[in-house]
Amino acid sequence: MDKCALEPENMRVGSLFSHGHSLAWSYLTNLDWPWEALLLISSYVRELGEKLDASKYEARANNVWIHKSASIAPSAFIGENVIIGADVEVRHCAFIRNDAIIGDFSIVGNSTELKNVILFNEVQVPHFNYVGDSILGYKSHLGAGVITSNVKSDHSLVTVGCGEKRVETGLVKFGAVLGDYVEVGCNAVLNPGSVIGSHTTVYPLSMVRGFIPGGSIYKKQGEIAEKR
Repeated sequence: MDKCALEPENMRVGSLFSHGHSLAWSYLTNLDWPWEALLLISSYVRELGEKLDASKYEARANNVWIHKSASIAPSAFIGENVIIGADVEVRHCAFIRNDAIIGDFSIVGNSTELKNVILFNEVQVPHFNYVGDSILGYKSHLGAGVITSNVKSDHSLVTVGCGEKRVETGLVKFGAVLGDYVEVGCNAVLNPGSVIGSHTTVYPLSMVRGFIPGGSIYKKQGEIAEKR
């Protein structure tokens, strides 16, 4: 069966992510589409931060909360509206600009930039990654040099394509949504409006666009195999 025929359910929060694994879970489950959260991350951070256990989280200026077990390199930059969870490792020269929820046991690597993102627990963005206006599911991993491109060249509204279909997002900035256990190979580019189902593997050097069904191996546009 053409999995695009099952849209929109394949792109709902309950299809992309397993229950929990993020401080933002209760917010996400109230949305029609996961990318709607991109407009709300700042407010999520402030609401969640005020409820965090002060014995476990250090509250800093600019609405920043960092779990006391997290490891933050001295050279890392942390902007405003940020929550960093338990046992997170933020490495040398990481650039966390603003509006980020970084789940427990995640890795934010050297020269990786985050902006307006939700990283579920145990996400790895460890080497030279740009993740903007995106949501990465539980245990997803970006290889070195993977970027999420979050603005179209003509600055028009981003849509999510699935075969002949298009789902309007109403967003000018939207990078990617990755389901749980997604593995993206080195130097791949996730174009605006990429939605990748859980347990999917993306080949290195790929250019991804639109909806990729869960349980797939994405080799290139038009060449997607089902995992067996």
